[in-house]
Amino acid sequence: MRIHHVLESKGSDAVETIAPEATVRELVSRLGDHNVGALVVSEDGTTAVGIVSERDVVRRLRDGEPVLDASVATIMTTDIRVCDPDDTIEHLMQVMTDNRIRHVPVVRNGRLAGIISIGDVVKQRMSELVFERDQLNQYVSGAQ
Repeated sequence: MRIHHVLESKGSDAVETIAPEATVRELVSRLGDHNVGALVVSEDGTTAVGIVSERDVVRRLRDGEPVLDASVATIMTTDIRVCDPDDTIEHLMQVMTDNRIRHVPVVRNGRLAGIISIGDVVKQRMSELVFERDQLNQYVSGAQ
C-alpha cells in the first residue's frame, strides 16, 4: 500500500499550515479548530519549513516557559521527516517508529501534497487486516 492511497482515503489533500511568525496561542487555537495534533509550518502554504505539534507546546509549558505569546518558529521542529506519495505504508511506519513521531508531511517535488498521522496509518492497516480476515473467512467457508 502506498501513501497516496491513504491520502485518497482521507478524502482531502488539504494541509493545514501555519506561518512561523504566528503565535503559539494562534497555533493552539487552530489545532483545536481543526481537531488535529500538528500543523506544518510554512511561509507560503506550499513548502514545509518545519512542523509543530501539541507535544511541542506541552513540553514548553512543562518547563515553565511563557510560550503562548512566543512565535511558532521558537518551538517548531525544523529537522522534519517527510515522505513521498509513492512511499509504502510499511516504510512510513518504520520512519514513525524509529523517530518517535506521529505526523509526517507528504511532499512531492518540493511541495506539500498532504500529511499523514499515526491515526491515518493505523486506520489503513486495520482496514487491510479486516479485508484479509474476510477473505480468509470466505475461503474457509467455501472450502467446506
